[in-house]
Amino acid sequence: MCRTRFALLVFLTAALLAAGPLTAQPQELITQKALSADIALTIAQGALDRCRADGYHVSVAVIDSGNMLKAFVRDDGSGIGTVDLSRRKAFTSLAYRKTSAEQVKVWNSAPPPVYVPEAGAPAAGGVPIKVGNDVIGAIGVSGAPGGDKDEACANAGIAKVADKLK
Repeated sequence: MCRTRFALLVFLTAALLAAGPLTAQPQELITQKALSADIALTIAQGALDRCRADGYHVSVAVIDSGNMLKAFVRDDGSGIGTVDLSRRKAFTSLAYRKTSAEQVKVWNSAPPPVYVPEAGAPAAGGVPIKVGNDVIGAIGVSGAPGGDKDEACANAGIAKVADKLK
């Protein structure tokens, strides 16, 4: 009986070793799209131009997929609170991979208390920057009356580079 168990153990060990290593094999390098500084600047300028054309003085923050600030501009005459709020709107959009207005609806539909991350903002004006379904960054605009106008400016900035986001 002991020889049979030993033979079975040797056979199973040999079979496992022949099947290959038990550790995960390294994968190939991944490729992904990233938000360049030039594209971020173009998006920020496009958003600022749209808001100015509509008569609004805003702050615009563009962040990459790692939540690092890529471009920022505070227009002359924009409010002091717009600086932080534009960044937080962009973060909310990046974190939830949807517009900050859509996320506000989710938060409002949940029974209180709703947890809003300290870095987030429960306000419209944040829009994800996407290549296909991949979110490569986000833009946040703050300072126009009503978040829908902030969001329109953000979308105008993204539209400036829509041909490059394919």
